[in-house]
Amino acid sequence: MTAQLYKSNGNQSLFDKQNAQEKLIVMGNPLEKLTKEIDFEMFRALLESKLINTTKKTNAGAKPYDYVMMFKIMILQRYYGLGDTQVEYQIYDRLSFKIFLGLASGDRIPDEKTIWAFRENLTKLGLVDELFALFTNYLESKQLIINEGKIVDASFVIAPRQRNTRDENKSIKEGNGENLWVEKPNKKRHKDVHARWTVKNKEKFYGFKNHTKIDAKSKFIDNYTVTNASVHDSQELNKLLTIKDANQNLYADSAYSGLPLKQVITSNNIKNMVHEKGYRKTPLTEMQKENNKEKSKIRARVEHIFGFMEQSMNGLVVKSVGILRATGIIGTGILSGENY
Repeated sequence: MTAQLYKSNGNQSLFDKQNAQEKLIVMGNPLEKLTKEIDFEMFRALLESKLINTTKKTNAGAKPYDYVMMFKIMILQRYYGLGDTQVEYQIYDRLSFKIFLGLASGDRIPDEKTIWAFRENLTKLGLVDELFALFTNYLESKQLIINEGKIVDASFVIAPRQRNTRDENKSIKEGNGENLWVEKPNKKRHKDVHARWTVKNKEKFYGFKNHTKIDAKSKFIDNYTVTNASVHDSQELNKLLTIKDANQNLYADSAYSGLPLKQVITSNNIKNMVHEKGYRKTPLTEMQKENNKEKSKIRARVEHIFGFMEQSMNGLVVKSVGILRATGIIGTGILSGENY
């Protein structure tokens, strides 16, 4: 009698996966947008040229998982803020993940150790920077980077806090952290000697800083650098600028003002649209304040990207150790959708 009161669950059919996929698209599947916008096959040649072991004399032994699929797992991790164990579980559990990775229900899924090892290889080989450069060239070829103005800014990336003695912290601050825990390699692997403390607006931060340059119109990130958190925003400006930025307007907040930075901007043949800064004895004029307001309308676009990172991608946080891994994670994040 009870069974007649409710709708039946239905029977499994050959079209279940297709129907579910269509439903996910209608409801708004961000992974579908990534697949539509990015041809991930463009990364295959680079990944295989760097990662395939060409020194093997025979074909014996286990074959590696498809490198493009493994790279897409890195994308999933950054987009959803997942650790190695969690991303393995979610691939088993979520249809949208399987579809994004091109996996069928019976296909083998890499375990957490395999995922960790792949990311370590990407990081140690510096492949994330090469993948990012390839991605940027792709965007330019599709005229998605407009090159009609640039915006620079920086954001803190929080890292796991360290528990060190006062002497250990002193050595790290003096740049001698690599000489610590030499006789305890297992302990050293868990120690971050690159992250730093800093204070902004009376709030303390520990970790790194992501220095970013974006295209003013499309809001695509076209360059980035990563430093420890104590490095001032302005110190990375020259590294962010490229020859392609010449004759474009450069927008930035007043942290990038001052004579040395004006000289950097001028030497790169860039038009200075940085916010002017007032001082105690020389406050801004009304005209300067109005100019700053106009500049803010464009400069504020960079906050959309940082806001997306904060709200949609597990915040501006890394759970790794060291600036090399942090840089790899941040770079993968840009490729994963912080650009969208």
